[in-house]
Amino acid sequence: MTHQDTTPEPVASKATEDSTTGTTRSTTAAPAVPPASADPARWGRVDADGTVYVRTADGERAIGSWQAGDAAEGLALFARKFDDLLTEVELLETRLSTRAGDPKHTLSSAKHLHESLPEAAVVGDLDALTARVEHLLARAEQAVEGAKHEKERARAEAIARKEALVAEAEQIAAEATHWKSAGDRLREMLEEWKTIRGVDRKTDEQLWRRFSKARDAFSRRRGSHFAELDRQRAAAKARKQELVEEAESLTESTDWGGTASRYKQLMAEWKAAGRAPKDSDEALWQRFRAAQDRFFSRRSEAFSERDAEFAANAKLKEELLVEAEKIDPSADLKAAQAQLHRIQERWDEIGKVPRERMRELEGRLRAVADKVRAAADAQWRRSDPEAQARVDQFRERVEQFEAQAQKARAAGDERRAKEAQEQADQWREWLAAAEQAIASR
Repeated sequence: MTHQDTTPEPVASKATEDSTTGTTRSTTAAPAVPPASADPARWGRVDADGTVYVRTADGERAIGSWQAGDAAEGLALFARKFDDLLTEVELLETRLSTRAGDPKHTLSSAKHLHESLPEAAVVGDLDALTARVEHLLARAEQAVEGAKHEKERARAEAIARKEALVAEAEQIAAEATHWKSAGDRLREMLEEWKTIRGVDRKTDEQLWRRFSKARDAFSRRRGSHFAELDRQRAAAKARKQELVEEAESLTESTDWGGTASRYKQLMAEWKAAGRAPKDSDEALWQRFRAAQDRFFSRRSEAFSERDAEFAANAKLKEELLVEAEKIDPSADLKAAQAQLHRIQERWDEIGKVPRERMRELEGRLRAVADKVRAAADAQWRRSDPEAQARVDQFRERVEQFEAQAQKARAAGDERRAKEAQEQADQWREWLAAAEQAIASR
C-alpha cells in the first residue's frame, strides 16, 4: 500500500467583529478532514504480525495490534474510531456555532482532545484532524473571550438600568406630589429591580442602598403631607362648627337685609375654611344649609308685597286657562299643539302664583296638555311608538324642571328657579321639535 498526501490545502483567512460581543472572531474555514472509514487502507496498515500502523506527515506510528482476523477488519475498526473523533470535533464546532452551553467547556474538551491526538489509537488523516482541532481551539478561545466581553457588556447594561431606576426614585423622593401615582411607580420600579441580573454584589448593594433610601424618603414625605392634611382638616372642622352655630343662631332673625348679607358672608367663610374630614363635612354642611333655608323661607313668607303680584299672576293664568281649555285637538292636532305651546310660553312668562293656587292652576293646564298629548299618542301609536316615547320623555323632563322651578320660587331662591326654568324651556323646545317632527309626518 502506498502513502497518499492528504495535507489540506490552505484556506484564505479573514476576521470580522461579532456585533453581539464586540470581539473579533475568525472566519477561516475549518480544515477539511476526510472520513477514514471510506478508505482505511489510505491512512494505515496491518503488518504480518498484526501490528497496526497509522501514516502521518512524520512517518508511520504503531497504534495497536490486531489478532482477531482479517487485517481489513482491523483497519476498519481503527478507522471508525478516527471517525468518532471527527464526529466529536464536529459536535464541538456546532456547539460553538449555535452558542449552546458555556464556551469554556467547549475549550476544555477541545484541549483534552488535542492533547490525546499524538497518542490516539486511530487510523485516519491525523494531520488534518490535528489542524481541525487547532482551528477549533482558536475559535473556542475567541468564544471564551467574546463571552467574557458579553458578560461585561451585560453587567454594564444591568448597572445602567439600576442606576436609572435609582435616579428616578431619588427624583420622585425629592419632587413628587401626586402621591398615589408616585407610590404606584415606585412599586413598579421595585418589581423591575428584582428582574435585573448580572450586577456584581458590591455595586448592587451600593445601588440598593440609594434606591431603598429614596423609597424611605418618599414614604416619610408622603406621611408628613397627609399628617399635615389631617391637621388642616381638623382645623377646618372646628371652624365650620363655629360657622354652623352662628348660622343656626340667625334663623329666627327678622332683620331680613342684614341677616341675608351675613349669611352670604358665612357662605364665603365656609368655602375659605377648606375641607373637613368627609363624614363630618357632609353633616356640618347639612346643618348649615338647613339654617339658611329656614331663614330664607321665613323671609319669603314675610314678603307680603309679593302676595299681590302672585294673585295678579293667578288671574292672568286663569285667563290663559279659559283660552287653553277651548283647544280641540281632534279638529286639528298640529294647530292644537302650536296653540298649547304658545300658551305654555306665556304661562311661564307670567311667573309665580300663590302657593295654595299652584296645584289647581297647574293641574288645569296639565289636563289640557294631557288631552293634546293623548290625541297625539293615539295618532302616533299607529305610526311611530318610538318617536312618541321620545316626546313623552321630553314632556316629563319639562314637567320635572318646571316643578323644580316652582319649588325654588316658593323658597325664594330665584337663582335656582331661573336655572330650573331655563332647563324647562330648553326641554320644552326639544319637546316642541319632537312633537313637530311627529305632526309633520
